[in-house]
Amino acid sequence: MIRFFNEDIPFSLNKKNELISWLENVISSHSLHPGPLNYIFCSDEYLLNINRKFLTHDCLTDIITFDNSESSNEIAGDIFISIERVKENSESIGTNFYQELSRVIIHGLLHLLGFDDKTEADKLLMVTKEEEYLSLLKMKGST
Repeated sequence: MIRFFNEDIPFSLNKKNELISWLENVISSHSLHPGPLNYIFCSDEYLLNINRKFLTHDCLTDIITFDNSESSNEIAGDIFISIERVKENSESIGTNFYQELSRVIIHGLLHLLGFDDKTEADKLLMVTKEEEYLSLLKMKGST
């Protein structure tokens, strides 16, 4: 089950059903099924506190993903997304907020699917996969 929550900010996500369907299709394309998958939208400060507490990093980030999968054929986790970072990133790269949010949403799922972005080669593959799956999202610009 894929769910969306707000932690410490007001934020409304449009077209949730279409987004859930898209994410479920990506998961099933890897021959997996969704377990409890929670997207939590929050502020920079909230995500910074998580980063400090659980990852011992003292920096802002747009996303943190925790894998809660209990079996090899299930994707489960908590994906925290800073709406403030997404807004700032979309402005700095000159893209639509909802396109950037969709990219970050799929980025978190890709981590749960086993993709990483530690090396340059990993980053390139991650971006390629993001673009591949974003092209399948019919609601670009209207998340």
